[in-house]
Amino acid sequence: MTSQNASLQPPRSLPVPGNAVAGSAAQQAFRAAVEQVEGLRQRLTEVRQEQADARRQYWKQVGPLAEVVVAARRALFPPLEEALLLDYFSRAEHRQLEEVIIGNARSLQDRFGEDASDILSKYAPASRKAGSADTAPAAGHSSASPEENDQPRPHEQAAHEARNRRKTKADRAREAAEQTARDEQQRLLSNTKTVYRQLARANHPDLERDPALQQHKTARMQRITEAYEANDLYTLLQLLSESGPADQEADDVLLRYTKALQQQQTELKQQLQALLFGAQSFLGSTGKKREQELRQLKRHLRAEAEYLQHISQLIQEPEGLREVLRSIAAEGHETI
Repeated sequence: MTSQNASLQPPRSLPVPGNAVAGSAAQQAFRAAVEQVEGLRQRLTEVRQEQADARRQYWKQVGPLAEVVVAARRALFPPLEEALLLDYFSRAEHRQLEEVIIGNARSLQDRFGEDASDILSKYAPASRKAGSADTAPAAGHSSASPEENDQPRPHEQAAHEARNRRKTKADRAREAAEQTARDEQQRLLSNTKTVYRQLARANHPDLERDPALQQHKTARMQRITEAYEANDLYTLLQLLSESGPADQEADDVLLRYTKALQQQQTELKQQLQALLFGAQSFLGSTGKKREQELRQLKRHLRAEAEYLQHISQLIQEPEGLREVLRSIAAEGHETI
């Protein structure tokens, strides 16, 4: 028999009882926990759909402009690399050219999600090849797909590792306790046998003398057996919570699973918070404010594309490239 996933996954055909019979306190608490988990799951589904719609709208408006900027930045590499072969430039200018090439590659990689590892491995110092934390990605600038943007950048992974190293003893103790709770949840949610036995004892038709009740229990036992053979813990627990007056042992079972559901609630709320307010959220602002942000971003990208095209024309000749290098240095910049 396959093991149950570490969550109670309700089948689509089984509605969550909104007005179930009262039952014992443990039965009521379990049904309330189920409804709360289902509400959070529904909200997560809605938010994911809203963010998917926002992401599609975002890429529809910003994606083409981002691609223009990416193409313009990639077009800078050939003339810059060719200039490194010329005796026209001094050693200091050669070093500056390399910094410009590295900075341009990092801009493509960190801001736009482009693969510039070939350039970085060629020109970047060994200590900085793996992706530095000194250049944070500009929010919303990427020509990569939304799915690719959901993956952490190298500098984000490095920052995460640094935060882990700074964890206090209390932080580690809290995380250990949370892991213990998750392990207990996994253990509970992988065991349908305990719930099945509780239901079988209370519903076995051979133990019932009344013909009408025996027929009812036969049909109910069929549902119980089907759920057990399918390893459907959710249905078994629903049947246990709706089985009328429960003995102490059945209540104890429901209370343990209610605790597991409460842990699920905590995890679902954390997922919801991350979706709404995390770094990858596409719902930071809505309506007119969102439209204003998109318009501003598109203006910046258009201006950047025009600037890069102007630079591309200048650097075709050594004199123009030297003037660009002087301008970069005078403005206190290392790259274009």
